[in-house]
Order: sequence, then C-alpha cells, then structure tokens
Amino acid sequence: MLLAETAASNFQPFDVFMIIFTLLIAAGLIRLLMERPRKNRFAIGFAAVALLVFLYTDYVMISGW
Repeated sequence: MLLAETAASNFQPFDVFMIIFTLLIAAGLIRLLMERPRKNRFAIGFAAVALLVFLYTDYVMISGW
C-alpha cells in the first residue's frame, strides 16, 4: 500500500508549458545581454526577475513530482 501511495505523481500537462516558457525567457534574456550598441536595462531587469520567478516555480513544480 505504501508503494502505491509514493508512486503517485503530481505531473500535470501544463508543467511542460512552464518549462518551455522558462527556456524562452532565458533565451530572451541572453539575447538582451548580447545586444551590442545599446542595452535596454529595463527589459534586462524585467526579464531577469521573470526568469527568477519561473525558475523558482519550476523548482517547486519539479520537487512535487
């Protein structure tokens, strides 16, 4: 009985979208940081905060699997 209870997963189909969104935000942040002539500091800060929030959400989500 204990094995059946621990084998249950909290995986949801939306979890895949969360990971994809995190990767897209990371790619956007990298593109913003690689911009040469003039960097948009507001966009970099916004993307960095969004990436931190999504990384934390992904951590909590994956630890629940």
